[in-house]
Amino acid sequence: MNNLQSLSLYWPELILTITVLVTIIADLFYSPKESGRTAVWVLGGLLLTYVAIRVQDSTIVTTLFMENLAFDPFATFFKTLIIIATVLVIFISQRTSELTNYRTGEYYALLAIMVFGMFLMVSAIDLIMVYLAIEIVSISSFILAGYLRGDLRSNEAALKYVIYGAFSSGIMLFGLSIVFGLAGSTKFFAIQEAMWNLEGSANFAFTLATVFILAGFGYKISAVPFHFWTPDVYEGSPTSITAYLSVAPKAAGFALIIRFFNQVFGDGGSFMDPSLTTYTELPWPQLLAALAVVTMTLGNLVAMQQNNIKRMLAYSSIAHAGYMLMVLPTLSSQGVYAVMIYLVMYMFMNLGAFFVVIYVKSQGGGESFDDFRGLGWKMPIVGIVMTIFMLSLTGIPPTAGFIGKFYLFAAIINAGPQMYWLAIIGALNSVISLYYYMRVVKVMFFEGETSETVLIPPIPVILIFLALAIPSVVFGVYWTPIANWVSKSLVFFTQVI
Repeated sequence: MNNLQSLSLYWPELILTITVLVTIIADLFYSPKESGRTAVWVLGGLLLTYVAIRVQDSTIVTTLFMENLAFDPFATFFKTLIIIATVLVIFISQRTSELTNYRTGEYYALLAIMVFGMFLMVSAIDLIMVYLAIEIVSISSFILAGYLRGDLRSNEAALKYVIYGAFSSGIMLFGLSIVFGLAGSTKFFAIQEAMWNLEGSANFAFTLATVFILAGFGYKISAVPFHFWTPDVYEGSPTSITAYLSVAPKAAGFALIIRFFNQVFGDGGSFMDPSLTTYTELPWPQLLAALAVVTMTLGNLVAMQQNNIKRMLAYSSIAHAGYMLMVLPTLSSQGVYAVMIYLVMYMFMNLGAFFVVIYVKSQGGGESFDDFRGLGWKMPIVGIVMTIFMLSLTGIPPTAGFIGKFYLFAAIINAGPQMYWLAIIGALNSVISLYYYMRVVKVMFFEGETSETVLIPPIPVILIFLALAIPSVVFGVYWTPIANWVSKSLVFFTQVI
């Protein structure tokens, strides 16, 4: 579609743009203490954006703005997921004590800007659009990570985030420029066609470019060895932002990886197709499998050594990226299906775990394991929901995390005997993760002194806990609605050469 025709299908993004402008202007009329009211404007804008997405014709599969963006059910799925995660984080942000002494108008405006950037990420089918989308999300993330200006840890987090982000963006941009030089175009489909017609002498350049691009994408999802920013940034950022970074940008990053490699390397098929190795001389399925193994193993082994729960969850996030990376070597429709289901389950259980940390800290506690001693007796509701989140993150039935991992392992096993070793290593890593997740449950219920007084959280806090804990359990027993939603969303805009 040309630019004018595309506007009729671009209403969600236009509403988001208006939401950002209205939020910034509205914040000018609020005092510093009332600045948090801007959250209402962002929530209203996100609700209208969701409505705009729902009323669009889901059968339309096309491109927008001269083949810069894809309009398809796959993008719509991730946009919906991003909106849900953002709404939950906004409610969580209202309950955190970390933002009490800060004006939060810009905070909520930046969240809306990040949503816009992630919308572009999940739809981008042009190299320039990919870079612009990633930069929109990254720059907003840098600011939010350092939002606690009076906290040295937050300042350190933002500085490290900027340094690693600039470095990874530079490497990725170099890779994108090489691809453009080889293909003569920035469009995914044109690159796909050009690569099939390249001479063998160009294989090394394309291999190098792909490695650089993978480094940029790996940075967004915290894949090893591009993960160095994650622990310090997650620990120093406001906990609400840490929770958000662990879910929404990661989902957008996986959407971008799937779309890029699915289209540029093939025609919507699988990496296991031998014809896809003709681009380069490297065994990409084996290399990506090794990347997944290193990512999940390092994440789990280092998480075991942490005494800070927030930092432990940061390394846990790296491990979960490794679990989802396991199906990338297949990139079959079943593998993509498994990643999409896992991201839905992961959103609830991971946001829930971080919200528990936020609430405990707001009650005068801290982030270390020692601060959680006896918590299950002092705050039984908090102890119970935290146990649910830990069990779900481990992947123990009957939780949503078990269903998510079941689909991941099923996709790997169905890829053939040559991938069984990857499933075995993934299962062993799940067993390792049981140690540090259950350690949280152990200190809450079996360490420390029992309390004679029981603290009941306020109703709004209980509602947030329920909104996150109930799906973490229900989707472990009855996940048919999620499976059907994902099945209907597994439609890409593709051009087969």
